[in-house]
Amino acid sequence: MEIITFLIDFILHVDKHLEAFVVTYGVWVYALLFIIVFVETGVVVMPFLPGDSLLFIVGALCGAGLMEFAPAVAVLLAAAVLGDQCNYSIGRYFGPKVFQ
Repeated sequence: MEIITFLIDFILHVDKHLEAFVVTYGVWVYALLFIIVFVETGVVVMPFLPGDSLLFIVGALCGAGLMEFAPAVAVLLAAAVLGDQCNYSIGRYFGPKVFQ
């Protein structure tokens, strides 16, 4: 029952929880963003991660002054490009083997 109460509270007050997460972990938030975007774009079976909604959340946090805009853009851009390259390499290596 406690988990359900926590989830409802988190959904209804997501702005406060995200603000607390950024304040608590500081620079590590950028590493977490990199990992989420990289795994979403770079691992074939992980497209269900919250990439698009994550961009809106990061934008809101940057607008509120809780995160810096330039590092956030650099981290997200690097993660997306590197993840796409990783996914391409996986497809290039395993693709011909799968279809033969």
